[in-house]
Order: sequence, then C-alpha cells, then structure tokens
Amino acid sequence: MFHANTRLSVFGSAFTLLLAMPAVATCADPKAGQMKPESTGTSAPVAPSSAPPGPPTLAPAAVPPAPELCGPGSAIKFDKTAFPESPVIDNKWFPLKPGMKYTTTGAVESEGGTTERRVTHTVTGLTKVIDGVKTQVMWDRDYQDGALVESELAFFAQDNAGTVWLFGEYPEEFEEDKFIGAPNTFIHGISGSQAGIAMQAAPRTRTPAYVQAHAASVGFLDCGLVFDDNIALCVPKGCYGDVLVIDEHNPLEPNVGHQRKYYSAGTGLVKVTAEGGVNQETLDLTRVEHLTDGQLAEINQQALELDQHGYEVSKDVYANTARAEITTTTSGGKK
Repeated sequence: MFHANTRLSVFGSAFTLLLAMPAVATCADPKAGQMKPESTGTSAPVAPSSAPPGPPTLAPAAVPPAPELCGPGSAIKFDKTAFPESPVIDNKWFPLKPGMKYTTTGAVESEGGTTERRVTHTVTGLTKVIDGVKTQVMWDRDYQDGALVESELAFFAQDNAGTVWLFGEYPEEFEEDKFIGAPNTFIHGISGSQAGIAMQAAPRTRTPAYVQAHAASVGFLDCGLVFDDNIALCVPKGCYGDVLVIDEHNPLEPNVGHQRKYYSAGTGLVKVTAEGGVNQETLDLTRVEHLTDGQLAEINQQALELDQHGYEVSKDVYANTARAEITTTTSGGKK
C-alpha cells in the first residue's frame, strides 16, 4: 500500500499555523504585550528538599594495636619490605655464614636422671622464601645419649637495620632412631604464626623484652630480654670477654623455667644455662668448624632432602611454603 509523505503534511500544518498568528494577535487582550513590573527583590522562600538525607559518613575503622605478648613495649613490628633481596647475616652477636658448623655439648638434669646432649648447628648454603623474604636455612641436629632426637631446619633473615629475625622452624622428631613426625612446625604467615627477633641490632640492658617468635597453633611463644652484658666466661672452646646474656622464656609454659643464652661478638652462641624449671639444661660451645666445599655440598643435599620431606609430613603448614634452593656452594674453607 502506498503511504503519503508525512514530512509534507507536517510542514504544511506548521505553515498554516504561522498564517493564522496575526489574526490571533488582533483579537488578544489589550494588555497583552505590556512589560511585567520589575521584581521587588524579595525572593520567595525556597521549599525544603523532599529528598531523604544520605547515609552518614563513617570514619575509617581503627587498626587495633599489635599485642604486647612479652610485656610493655614488646609488640612485633615486622616489615617484610625492610629486608635485602639476598640474606646476609653479619650481626656480630648472631653471625650466620654458609659453611660454618658449631657443636655444643652438655646435659639435661631431670627427675629421671641425667641425659647427655650434643647439638650441631650448621649454616647451610640453602635459602627459602617466606612471605616474600629470602631467608638463610640453618640445620640443627640434637642428640641425647648418642641418639638423634630432633633434626630441624630454621629460617633466619637480617633486616636492613641489622636485626636478625626468625621466620619459622621445621623440627622432625625421632624416638629410638625412628621418625615420629613434626608436630611443632611453624612458619611465619601461616596459621597465624609470626616472625620474631632472634637478635636485636644493638641489644642493650634495661630495655623492654621482645618476641622471638609466636605460633599459637603449636603453643610457641619465646620472649627475650637483654639480661647482662660485658661479662667474661670460659667454655671448652675457649675464653671470651664482652659476652652478651639474653634471658629467654615461654610465658605459656611457666613450669619450663628460663634459659640464659650467652653470645660472644664475632662467634655467636657460646653457652646455655637454666634458671628454674623442671628440667635443667646446660650447653657449652666445644667446636667451631669451617666446612670444605665438598662438605658443604653434602650438607646442602641432606638439608634439601629434609626440606622436601617436609612437604609430605606437614601438609597444612610446610607444604604451603616455597621450596628451598641451593644458592651457596662455596664455603671459603679448605678444599
């Protein structure tokens, strides 16, 4: 069907309206066209807005202060951006150089009698990234009456200010030379565990206690306090002056008592004694070794196997970490 052009009809109606306008004006009221009187300047009241008021502006939520787990002034102040890309731990009280091995020996006095102890502390050539920080891996092996009771990887890093931090531990336990598990594993950032201070950059007496690490999931809370300094003592390895004494305890286990750890500048831990508690533990530094490159290679491989085993044993904690890597193969010792 043919449709008429609507555009012509529209324009035609408008033209007709324009032609009729003069006649309309002629018949208009005589007052039409007169100017309206000027305003008196008084504005009419503005009606209130009927829009409902918006929601009140909320102040940002306050961040709760970090708990002072070891007393006033002990809140953990951890900043993962304050660490170098690669770990260098040269704090004079807590030096950790790959290829160094320290042996401490002593005993534990308990109601059941005396147990002989020997602990080897080896700084491996492994590193492990924890919460974005590359840590140095230390391997401790604890023997009681000649039998291995614990094989532990511990993870340390030194911040740019010189403070050494403990990021966690993976301790495998043994009974009668048989592996029984690693129930006390904790890693910073997993299950609420927090890194703590292993050694302050500039420890001083009469300063607040500090948290050495906190892992509520395994009941771990170590508190450190600079107890004394500038003392002299002798152990089987030798005599040391200017020794620093750190008092340590776990407030969650008051029956365990306190430990006193003695550190010599340039060497590190040289002695451990007990104050109170049901078990009295003492350890003395007896040997310091600088491993050869070949010995370090063996240590690295064994520690790497222990790290890999952790992924099978601790599926909820350790399996959520990055795998350790061999980053140092030269110890600087004799071939």
